[in-house]
This record gives sequence, structure tokens and C-alpha cells, in this order.
Amino acid sequence: MTLGLGLMRKLFTIIAIFLFFITNKVHAEAENFQYIPEQNEIIFNQSDYKIDAIDPVADTNIKGANYPGLRGANQLVVYTPKFGFRTNTNEYGTEAVIERNTVVSLSGADSLIPANGYVISGHGRAKKWINENIMVGAKLSINPENNVLTSYITSATFLFGAQEKIKEVQDMMSYYNQTYPNYDTKRTERSLSKADDFINKAQRNAESSQKYSTKAIEYANEAMSTVVPYKQDELKGVWIRPTYFNKESIIDVLNNLQQAGINNIFIETFYHGKTIFPSNTMAKYGFTKQYEDYQGFDPLKIWINEAHKRGIKVHVWFQTFYVGNQPPESNPTSILAQKPQWANYQKRNAETKQIAYSVSEHNGYFIDPANPEVQTFLYELLCEIVNRYKPDGINLDYIRYPQSVAPNFSNYDMSTWGYTDYAREEFKDLYNADPLELKPQDALWRCWNYYRCNKITNFVRKVSNLARANKITLTAVIFPNRTMALDTKMQDWKNWSMNNFVDGFTPLFLTCDDKTATNLMEEVLRNKSASTKLYAGLFVTFMNGSNSDLIKQIHAARKYSLGGLVIFDYAHFTKPYIDVLGESIFKPTKAEITQNSSDDTIKYNKKSWWNRD
Repeated sequence: MTLGLGLMRKLFTIIAIFLFFITNKVHAEAENFQYIPEQNEIIFNQSDYKIDAIDPVADTNIKGANYPGLRGANQLVVYTPKFGFRTNTNEYGTEAVIERNTVVSLSGADSLIPANGYVISGHGRAKKWINENIMVGAKLSINPENNVLTSYITSATFLFGAQEKIKEVQDMMSYYNQTYPNYDTKRTERSLSKADDFINKAQRNAESSQKYSTKAIEYANEAMSTVVPYKQDELKGVWIRPTYFNKESIIDVLNNLQQAGINNIFIETFYHGKTIFPSNTMAKYGFTKQYEDYQGFDPLKIWINEAHKRGIKVHVWFQTFYVGNQPPESNPTSILAQKPQWANYQKRNAETKQIAYSVSEHNGYFIDPANPEVQTFLYELLCEIVNRYKPDGINLDYIRYPQSVAPNFSNYDMSTWGYTDYAREEFKDLYNADPLELKPQDALWRCWNYYRCNKITNFVRKVSNLARANKITLTAVIFPNRTMALDTKMQDWKNWSMNNFVDGFTPLFLTCDDKTATNLMEEVLRNKSASTKLYAGLFVTFMNGSNSDLIKQIHAARKYSLGGLVIFDYAHFTKPYIDVLGESIFKPTKAEITQNSSDDTIKYNKKSWWNRD
């Protein structure tokens, strides 16, 4: 009995110590998320917003939904290191990265979660609040008692932002000084000198800190626009949805792109299950022969002919297994109205007769990669395009299954796709098991994943043979996180690269943050062969990021010596972006033209940008 009491005392002591540690750890973490302004600190703006979730899980935040990052409509969500390495969100929100209560960068999606801080992510109303009340250098505080987030714009905020931007330019300038021969720093140094002058004024006068720091940021931005030099031998591309319905408007776009320094365009040719050109293949299957908006002329022919006149290459941007978000019942000549047996299904609705759409992807409909009729149709359509129009390349998009949630969520298997009658019967013949009855912990689950991945890979192989036979480039839009691509989209892009099925990847980096983009670039570089080129797909313009965001991501791509970059997309590639890239990044300076005057591959327009030095 005495021995028993002694053991019990020791046990209670251990439990008490453990509870004390946990309580103080939680308290310390809560304190780490709190910020108390100093008495002499000038606060220009203070704003509160209710947090919907911290480190959300499917069962507590948006139960039953498959939104990326488990962030629901109009929600403001906080992601700490407990959630994982990154937020896994999509491009329809905005995010701020916080280290030690200070906003160090504004992102857009799928941000890296810092070990010494957290990320706030907003959609809808929450996104609007973030955009209006948070900037780099802002101080953030979380009240753990009521889950309210407070943003402070203080006298130190503007100074922090200006100093960080100056440091970024200095680091970039140092890199090019060491790596680029004959690199000219004169314009950049002039702007930096002016920025430093205003920093000094801001430091001496707290009440005027905002005014002087803002001027410093202006000159730092000016310096950043000139710090990245022109690089001749790289792909400079843009994705284009061709919403231009006569030859004159197409020529205007191409003239603008030529002046902007673009040398490759990716024309959306098959999208939402329809073609922009009059297609005999579509008509053969009883589908809409040509997108209604383009009837009466052939825009693809004009795009290719006029682009080639300007030395611009044309890639056919092809939405492979995605056929739009309009219900088949309202579109009698659409693909799924004519061929409902081609529809893809989630596990949760595999037994229904209602054609399923992907909630997390614009309520979009997908066709079944396992069905050989689907693959034959898509291949015939690509053959028609290649044989009739002779494009310079094919850019396969939606070359995957619809996305599911990640495997670590409880509803993972119910959210996965591919449970069609054809796939289930074929898998039964191969493995004597119905995939509908499999769980992720079952031995055959890996075989079921391999089966689906292999269907996508087989189609890539077919298109690769087509491209090789016609001596055109084959690229693919991929999800750069390899594990997530495999687990949630059945996209085995490493396999395509190692087997030399593709010439290049054009992954979309759905972020405004250069650190996140760099991490994604590194992920692809680690998992591709040397023969597969990487072209950075930059999403900054679509997300309305700053000029600096775009420049920093281009700088990251240059540091890794990528094959080039593709901007998403032309509709958002507005004049401010074009102008800043025209300062040096996409067009050579007068000194560079003089240095390379014997190289007649450099094209320029003297009137528009000769006198920039």
C-alpha cells in the first residue's frame, strides 16, 4: 500500500509537471501572437477582424467541403506551423506572412508558413479587409480569448517596408554584379541613393515617417525596375484567352506583345469543352463544332499567321480533361450532353446517375481519362490542330484528375475521382477488387492510384509521339508540389520528365511571394530530368500583385537559370506591368544594344524606349 501511494505521488507529480509545461507553452504561444503598441508609437490605422479558424480541420471548419487549405467562402483563417509546411490554399484569396508579429510579405496563395510566425489567409470579405488594412511592416496581434485579429499601421510600418525594399534591391544588384558581365548599375544606384536620403529623413522625424518612407519606397521601386538586366536567350511568354473576334483586334494584341518583348504566346484553343476554330473532329462526334463567339472566322489561323510574321511562336493551350462548368442538360451539343458515359465521378457520388462537378474547381465538369473513347477523341482533336495549323507547340493543361483533399484529411478517399463504370470494371479485371470498396489503408489502394496515374501518363505518351513526329514542342501545366500532384490529382509529372515525354513544364506558381515561388521552383527542379526545361508560370498579374512582386519572381527564375517564364494571363498583363518590364527585364538598354549591335536577333523600337538611359 505504501509502495502504491509512492507510485501514485510520482505519477501525479509527472502529470502536474506535464500540465504546467503544456499550459505555459500554450500561454507562451498565445503571447507570441499578441502585440502591444509602445506608448510613444504613432498609430496611423487600427482595425479588427474576427478569425474564423486557426489551423482548420475538415471536421470543424467546412465539414464536407473540399476547399483547398480548408478555407471557406469569406473566411479569415490563421495557419501556424502546427498546420504544416504551407497553407495549400488556392488563388481566390490573399495572404500575409507574419514573423514575430510583423508582416514580412504579402502573398496570394499556398504560402510557406514561417517557423517563427504564422500566415493569415482571407477569401471574399476577409480578403477585402486584408487588402485594405494590412501592408508589409504592419504589426498584427491575435487575442486568444475572442479570436480577434488586430492590425496596426504604425510609424515604424512604412520605415520597415522601405528598408526591406532597399535591401532587396541591393541584394539583387550584388547578385548581377557577380554573375552578369558588363552589368550596368548606374540607374539603379541613382534611385537607391534618393531612397536612402528619404530613409534618413524618416528616421529623424517619426511624425513625418509615413511621408518620407513612402517617398523612399517610390525610389526603391524605381531602382527595382532597373536592377534585373535583359536576358536574350529565354522564353518570354503569356497565356491568352483569345476573346478577340476579328483580325484587326488580334493584330493589335500581337503588336502590343511584340512591343512588350514577348516572344511566345499560349493560345487557349480547346477550353470549356469547345474549340475556337471550326473543328471537323468536334462535328464528327456530334459536339459543338466551334465556340459560338468565333463562328464566321478562324481565329487560330490568324493568331498563328500574324504571330509568325512578328517572330512570335504559338503554343496551343489545351484544356485536356476539363470540359467547362455549364450543366450538360442546358447545353445539348456539349461533350457530356452527347456522351454522359464519359463523365468523371467522385467516390462519394459514384453510384448516382447525376453527372458530378468539382466544387473546388469552379463547379467544373471533367471527362474520364480511363475511358479509351475519351483518349481517342482528344488525340484526334490534337491531330487535327497539328495537321491543319502547324503550331510551334502544344501546352497540355488539366492533364490530370480533378483535385481531392489531401490524404491527411478524414474525407480524403470520398473526395477522390475516377470511379466511373469503365474504370471500376477494368480495375476489377486487373485486381479482382472494386475500387469503390477500397480504403487508403488497404494494400490495393496504391494500385488504384497507380492505375489512375498511368491513364494520364499514357495520354501524355501519345501526345509526345505526335509532337515528336511533327517536330513541335510539348509542354505541360503541372502542380509543382509533387506529392500533392500525385496524391490529389493523379499527376505523375516526374515520370513524364524521366521518360522524356515532355520538352518542358509550365507550372503555375499561385502566389505573389517570391519565397514561396522559389520553393516551388526548387521542388520541380529536384524532380525533373536535365532535358526537361522549366518555364516559371507567374500568377502575379492575375492576383493583382505589385510590380515588385513580379520582378522578384522573375529574378528568382533567373537565379535558377530556368528556360524562361510565362505570365498568366494577357487579360491581366496591363500597362503598369508591361512598362516596368520594359525598363530592362524584357528589353535591352541602349548600352546592351550597342554591345550586341552585331547580333541581328535583337529587335527594338527606338521611338518607344531608346532613350531610357
